[in-house]
Amino acid sequence: MSPTNAPAGAVRQGSLRELNLALVLGRIAAADRPPSRADLATATGLTRATVSAVVEDLLAGRLVGEADPAPRAGAGRPARGLVLADEGPAGLGLEVNVDYLAVCVVDLSGQVRHRTVHRADLRPVAPAEALARLVEMAAQARADAARQGLTLAGAALAVPGLVDGAGLVRLAPNLGWRDVPVPALLAGHPPLTERVPGVPALVVDNEANLAALGELHSRPPGPASFLHISGEVGIGAGIVLDGALFRGVRGWSGEIGHLPVHPQGRPCRCGGQGCLEQYAGQEAIVAAAGLARAELPADTATVRLAELAEAGDADALRALHDAGTALGVAVAGVVNLLDLDTVVLGGGYAPLAPWLCPPVLAEIASRVLTAAWSPVTVRPATLGAEAAVVGAAGSVVRQIVARPAGWLSRSG
Repeated sequence: MSPTNAPAGAVRQGSLRELNLALVLGRIAAADRPPSRADLATATGLTRATVSAVVEDLLAGRLVGEADPAPRAGAGRPARGLVLADEGPAGLGLEVNVDYLAVCVVDLSGQVRHRTVHRADLRPVAPAEALARLVEMAAQARADAARQGLTLAGAALAVPGLVDGAGLVRLAPNLGWRDVPVPALLAGHPPLTERVPGVPALVVDNEANLAALGELHSRPPGPASFLHISGEVGIGAGIVLDGALFRGVRGWSGEIGHLPVHPQGRPCRCGGQGCLEQYAGQEAIVAAAGLARAELPADTATVRLAELAEAGDADALRALHDAGTALGVAVAGVVNLLDLDTVVLGGGYAPLAPWLCPPVLAEIASRVLTAAWSPVTVRPATLGAEAAVVGAAGSVVRQIVARPAGWLSRSG
């Protein structure tokens, strides 16, 4: 019998089971402490019998596990709490950036179980070759995940550029990519083609968007509305409004690195002039500090700059102050436009936040209309420089938590 000819009651029953699975698993995922079956029945309004049946399905499908009960005084056996399983489905996060490739695996609870970063200047490397290197790293991650009892349920790839809904990278100016069909180039490469029902095999998204989502769903959770700025060679931003990522009409919002801070200033790779990244991008800061690229390779740039600043190096301090001032000009414009009260500095900005925050705040204070009675918080990202790749992996496991029936149908 086809699904369209199935009895209405059977369809409703199947849908109800899917909803109950998602409801119970979501409560377990969001709980501050492991809830018991009785706790879940109270929180969800489901009967204890229904919760018990749902929990048995989740246990059998390796989505949850039982925690040892906390000691308690009095009669009766203490109830065992439920936690997200540390074996079972996991998300694969991938990132291509100007000067590195990164891969990580995140389990259902958000714990990073595998992480690899390969440092290299990818500007002279063809897109197909860069992605081939990423596939090799993903294969190693898959093998390591399997040794830990994890199964990759899907993958998300972060790229520093404009990505359309089909995963086509329209433009990544700092990489020199234009109209790169990433899904087609990665087709046929497990684990990037394996998937769980309801979870795409591969999602391609802007790295700043995925970093912002990682921050939003970090522990403890981030604010409901904020601006997340990823500072690398290029500068991107993820805008979160009322708990949801704001993508714009075509999904290309957040290109803060190409806001002009000096309209007649330095030429930019995008074709414009005076863009923020020409004054506050990683290479701009390094140059302003008087350090040649050979002297300060990409893998040590932010660490070395932080060391120099801590030691009181005048050139490094001036370079960071000037970069923070330029960044503050751009941020003030966004805050005036969107009325945000939190700005998060991620990527390479995270370890430099102690020196970037003061000039950013100074520009906000002088340029934001409401600054006198509505202060803005500027702080480093919870996930630090790895926010994009961790956020990418986390976006996969959140889909499992939201729709566990797909995983259970596969594993069953």
